[in-house]
Amino acid sequence: MSNSNENILWALLTGAAIGAGIGILYAPEKGSETRHKIKQKAMDTTHDLSERIKHAKEELTKTADAKKVAFEEKLEDVISNMSYKADEIIIGLERKLEELKKKNAQFQK
Repeated sequence: MSNSNENILWALLTGAAIGAGIGILYAPEKGSETRHKIKQKAMDTTHDLSERIKHAKEELTKTADAKKVAFEEKLEDVISNMSYKADEIIIGLERKLEELKKKNAQFQK
């Protein structure tokens, strides 16, 4: 998880805890009702966090897939280019070899 997302998560959890604490202190309701509200708020927060994590995971998967496709395309491009360059080098070496064979034949006469 990125640092920004961690900060948001901690801020959310801290805010929920502070809100629950203040709610308990100033609640004009019975303890059972307050506990029920705290439980409900915790469940809501858990659901919200689960949804956010699910959404972040989906976005990361999409981004990773897009980057993978872009990388594969770039890799194919590089391999194709290198293959072309290798062919040029081989042709150049073959020319040099022919030149050396001709010079060697002249020296042997």
